[in-house]
Amino acid sequence: MELNILFSSVGRRVELVKAFRDASNELKIKSKLIGVDMDELAPALNFVDKKYKVPQLSSEQFIPKIIDICKKENISIIIPTLDTELLIYSKNKEFIQNECGAKVMVSDENIISIIRNKVKTYEFLKRNDFKVPKLIKETEILNKKFKFPLFIKPLDGSSSINNFKINNERELEFFKEYVSNPMIQEFSDGQEYCVDVFCDFKGNVITVVPKIRIAHRGGEITKAKVVKDRELIEIGRKLANLLKPCGEINFDCIKTKEGVDIIEINGRFAGGSPISFKAGANSPKKIYQLLMNEELQYNEDFEDGFIALRFDDAVYI
Repeated sequence: MELNILFSSVGRRVELVKAFRDASNELKIKSKLIGVDMDELAPALNFVDKKYKVPQLSSEQFIPKIIDICKKENISIIIPTLDTELLIYSKNKEFIQNECGAKVMVSDENIISIIRNKVKTYEFLKRNDFKVPKLIKETEILNKKFKFPLFIKPLDGSSSINNFKINNERELEFFKEYVSNPMIQEFSDGQEYCVDVFCDFKGNVITVVPKIRIAHRGGEITKAKVVKDRELIEIGRKLANLLKPCGEINFDCIKTKEGVDIIEINGRFAGGSPISFKAGANSPKKIYQLLMNEELQYNEDFEDGFIALRFDDAVYI
């Protein structure tokens, strides 16, 4: 059996590619790793077995090109890695599987539409009794019915781009104009966490791994500590049971004096997901096992207190 993986918009995801390589070697299965990106100089393309340049996500030729590559390389599963491609894949995942037999590790369109719109995420979380920082409406801003500090971010943003703390009226006026399609909330002050959640292809939760965000850059964890925090694990399990996602998702949250505020949900592998793999929650290995029709059970077989210190590397051509 050969289980070939296609990484879509593979970009800088070198750790992710290496994790799948290690998992296939551990399981002693044949697996060809294929990387695609619209940028032929994407670093991770140098760590796959075969690489392809693809059209932009907005192109009508993107999905047909992906299907063509899947047929040529006998792909078992596609791993989307970019927020902006999730909706495209969720809308087309049944079509892709019917055309070439490849599964797509992406949740259903209704789930992605919630995750990719931060107001819809807020409403979903509120409706299901999760704690979230209060959404500040335009009328409240006009009538001064709020307290500083606030937090502003784009409605459909990614990687913490254009996310800012607002401390006063001057900053509020500036960032309201600077950030396109903004969403403004109360500022949540406390310890930041990123929680990796892995589910099987039917949405059954398999692992929930909280990580303390010790340091980050560009929205991605650079220093982290894995913790078996019971409160966060139960929040992750509840979230997964409601959303029934396919494969890996993650959520960012902040522990405040009043409780745990969920900040956002991401429907893909986080940049720091390999930390959880190394701590024992090996999602790439689990994906191979699922592709071999193994049934997985919920477990917490990961190392409490595991610390990761990530750093830059380079490819020289």
